[in-house]
Order: sequence, then C-alpha cells, then structure tokens
Amino acid sequence: MPDPAEVTIFICANCARPGIKPTSSGRCRPVVPDFKWPCSAQQVIVPCAGRLQPEHILKAFEAGSTIVSVVACREDNCHYIEGSRRCALRMDYIQSILKEIGLGEERLVLSHLPGSASEDLALASGKAAAEKSLGASEEQVSAIRDEVMHALRMLPPNPLRMLSQKAELEKDSEEEMVPSGVAQDE
Repeated sequence: MPDPAEVTIFICANCARPGIKPTSSGRCRPVVPDFKWPCSAQQVIVPCAGRLQPEHILKAFEAGSTIVSVVACREDNCHYIEGSRRCALRMDYIQSILKEIGLGEERLVLSHLPGSASEDLALASGKAAAEKSLGASEEQVSAIRDEVMHALRMLPPNPLRMLSQKAELEKDSEEEMVPSGVAQDE
C-alpha cells in the first residue's frame, strides 16, 4: 500500500486557466499550475470548487493527509458565479467539524486564484477580454504553496495517518505469522 499524501489539494479546473472562446464541444482541458511541492502531494482537479462536499475533504483526512488545500476562483470571477461562495461556506462548516473532532481547523487551507469568467464572457461576445491573463501567475502559485507548506511545518502529522500505518503494520505481522499452505479462518 503506498504512503498517503501529506497534502491533498483540490483545484478548480477554471481558476488557473486563461479565458477561452467557447467551442461547440464546450470544454477545454484544465490548466493545472505546477506547485512544485517539496513533499508528497495529491492534486485533484474538480469542475468547480463549489461542488466539493464535506465527505470529499474528510476522506482526504481519513486517508492520512496532514493538510487539505482547496484552490478556488476569486468570488468576483467564478466561472459558475456561486461556486467560490459556496466553497467558502462549506470550508467554514468543515473547519468547525475538524475543530469539534480535535483534528484542528488549521489543517484545511482555502486559497484563491484568478478565475476566468469575465474573460470567457468577453471572448464569447466577440470582444477582447478586459484583463488579458495567461492564467495563474508564478507568484500566486508560489504564495499558495508557501502557505500550505507553512501550515504543514507548524502542525504535527495527522493522527489518522499514524493509526492507519499502525493497523497496516499489525496486518502485515499477522500475515507473516500464518505458515504458508495453512488455510486461514474467515
């Protein structure tokens, strides 16, 4: 079983890309910034940060992530208008759950990158985009990475990670104790 990621990051597919003119297919490939994580990290692209549910975040913690980060569009430039606002409200709710169960709300980090909604609308109407953007800048991406890495340095490892590693070790030692060719009771 591979080690769980220290950081799980959910990234909105629309927050890091430049504006596009809609096509008949209606979709373009997401542009994922290179965060250059110095630790083990799992990046999950989501169609909109507002679609994230508490169970998605809590599953990442259950899998052993020490920090879970969500990168959403700025609220004033969300591709789905309400997505970033909904995401922020859910993050507050999940932080209250983390605080209540003793894991700590500081393990959940919400960050924003520029969205693409205003550029998409301008391009769709045949006008030049008001703000010519090439997506997320290196400074914005490194600021998010620095914020997450600071939180990772300040917090102890996720206790759920230790429990899952301990359970895995116990399972491995039990399997070693059973002689080969002997049927196990199920």
